[in-house]
Amino acid sequence: MDKVRVCLIGAGRVAKVHGSNVKTYIPSSEVVAVVDKDEGVARKLAEELGIAHVFEDHQKALCWGRFDAVVVTTPTFTHHQIVVDAARAGKHMFCEKPIALTLQEADSMIEECNKNGVKLQIGFMRRFDPEFTLAKKKVEEKIIGELLLIKSTGRGPGLPPEWAWDIEKSGGMLAEVASHDFDALMWFAQSRLETVEAIAANYRCPELKTKYPHFYDTAVVVGTFYKGKMGIIDMSCPVNYGYDARMELLGSEGVMAVGDTRKNSLSYCTREKGIIHPQYLSWQQRFKEAYIGELQHFIQAVISNTPPFVSGEDGRRCLAAIISSNYSIQIGKRVRVVY
Repeated sequence: MDKVRVCLIGAGRVAKVHGSNVKTYIPSSEVVAVVDKDEGVARKLAEELGIAHVFEDHQKALCWGRFDAVVVTTPTFTHHQIVVDAARAGKHMFCEKPIALTLQEADSMIEECNKNGVKLQIGFMRRFDPEFTLAKKKVEEKIIGELLLIKSTGRGPGLPPEWAWDIEKSGGMLAEVASHDFDALMWFAQSRLETVEAIAANYRCPELKTKYPHFYDTAVVVGTFYKGKMGIIDMSCPVNYGYDARMELLGSEGVMAVGDTRKNSLSYCTREKGIIHPQYLSWQQRFKEAYIGELQHFIQAVISNTPPFVSGEDGRRCLAAIISSNYSIQIGKRVRVVY
């Protein structure tokens, strides 16, 4: 296969990033179709990308079928059916996080992809960010000694769409916002989380309490790994000040910090405002290279018939930790993660 033909399923913000990256940076691939239940939104993105084929649902696109892979960026509660249907049609899969709502759904998705011989990669883009990948290499080289404690911060500037406010449709903000943090913790620790204890509250969005009583915008998770290390996640969204994705890694011989709220090294100072450092305002800015890298990797995995670096199993283990963390919030106790 010389060129991978891609169908975008979903035409929102993330789909625009992936579609633009394929068109601009990945010559071994091309977007040939866009799917969205809102045909107007789908047509707008298709026009931006120079694509002729637009569909209102994924099944119609699969019946047309003139593509090799799909990029799924639709709401979490739709992932399972789309991935299962596409796998049965023989299409390779790049699916945004979180993988699904339940472990049963995740198992079904992984099983269908394996049964039909298609790839399944989950969109944990931090693994493709140059700064995070360098930090992982240095940790493996034991630059800071034995890894003891990992802290990951994930904060977003604005609320996601309304469907994500409903924990029954999204898995809560730990799933919608902090999936990357769960994956990063387990990636650096090289171990699954064994226990989690989580607390959460709705500080910023009191108007949502009536319609979505289980909504929370701020959460902290403390976990232990099977290999004995400890991990902490702090998540909040919306925070308004910008997009914030950082990690701190404590080792027996030192400490390492990864990520920064500052957009670059530029700073300026005035008497009225003091010292100013421009900040990242969006995830598109902060992880531009990572979003390109993860899709380049997926396309290459399809062409070379090699396993993706971030697998469906990786998505499943994060989902298990998220589900257990949400349960811990409900009962107010530390729980063992059920895989």
